[in-house]
Amino acid sequence: MKFTPTNVEGAWLVDIERLTDDRGFFARAGCQREFAGHGCEEAFVQASLAFTARRGTLRGLHFQRAPHEEAKLVRATQGAAYVVAVDLRRDSPSYGRWCAAELTSENRRMFYVPPGCAQVYQTVSDATEMFYQMSAFYEPAASRGVRYDDPGFEFRWPLEVAAISQKDRSWPDYAR
Repeated sequence: MKFTPTNVEGAWLVDIERLTDDRGFFARAGCQREFAGHGCEEAFVQASLAFTARRGTLRGLHFQRAPHEEAKLVRATQGAAYVVAVDLRRDSPSYGRWCAAELTSENRRMFYVPPGCAQVYQTVSDATEMFYQMSAFYEPAASRGVRYDDPGFEFRWPLEVAAISQKDRSWPDYAR
């Protein structure tokens, strides 16, 4: 696997390395040693799928507050999404910064989002399915969010927002 750092401390883009032949390819999609070698030592305890029918849909920005922070490993298993991670860790050198990448079923790229960061995606194709692995169990009382158009972050979405939940639309501005 190839790990590419982002401008958010501890967030990585992870690309598979394909071994190809006339049958297709084989690639490792995970390796505890390789992830740990890049500071990603959390064990994933939960996995989720999210299917979104419509292009331009936003889901997020979600995070869990302490002591339930979670790392996420995200990938598109169908379609394509523009995925964003925002550093909300006050003691981080990249506090307040965000990074983004397009994940597609074709590029098979993964996005490792460290604990203490919020994460969101916007679908850039219809019929997009996202696969998540999380390092902490979902704790409803710890669930928080940042609004997708919070002026303090100046997010740039690739498409006009076509759909967003009322919950995600109504998160307050993030207090810095």
